[in-house]
Amino acid sequence: MPEVANLSLSEATRTEPVLHYAYCIDASNRPANHIGDWPEEGKIYPVRLVPSKVEGLELVHVLGFEGNAPYFNAFSPHRFEIAAEVYLN
Repeated sequence: MPEVANLSLSEATRTEPVLHYAYCIDASNRPANHIGDWPEEGKIYPVRLVPSKVEGLELVHVLGFEGNAPYFNAFSPHRFEIAAEVYLN
């Protein structure tokens, strides 16, 4: 699975053994150069947690979001709180 990609829920769950859901707790300070979807505070989203080789931390990828390079649909972990972890069969 690529580190950075715009993935749908079905694409992400084909290869990952676990699915996470996370609340957006901080939607502030959207960068002026960000092109694409942006989370809304208080909403819950299906996400994929991916260690970033560049950032050195685990980024939160919102499934179904579309965004441009270099981060596509990846957000800093301080913006989300994990609400559920579902193991897939």
